[in-house]
Amino acid sequence: MPLTALLSPAQQHDATLFTQVVDAARLPRTVWRAHRLPGCLVADKGYDSDPLRTWVRQRHMQPVIPRRQYTDRLTLPNPDFDRKRYKKRNVIERCNSWLKECRRVGTRFEKLAVNFLAMIGLAMIERYLRMLFSDTP
Repeated sequence: MPLTALLSPAQQHDATLFTQVVDAARLPRTVWRAHRLPGCLVADKGYDSDPLRTWVRQRHMQPVIPRRQYTDRLTLPNPDFDRKRYKKRNVIERCNSWLKECRRVGTRFEKLAVNFLAMIGLAMIERYLRMLFSDTP
């Protein structure tokens, strides 16, 4: 289930908004803590950078990000990479695919970014309502 959504300009890489998205996407409250961050953060090779990995570690999360092939850092060991956790990244891709199935979002009928983000929000609400009122667990 999606927790938050942010828009970036088309010519800007998604990694520039990475920290804002993670700060905005907090897990639900628990009795002993106000907000929780996840224990690990799974991302693809596009997010492979040392400053980003350091930022994730400072927030007490384990970065699960594979190394890029063309960097000279390949000789360094990658202790953060957990193959089993990385295989679960397909959940994120399926959520993105589901969001693009919503016709109004997939074809971007809205010209203004504010309206487009509102349509994404409505699609997310629809997803939560379907989950809440569905018969299957």
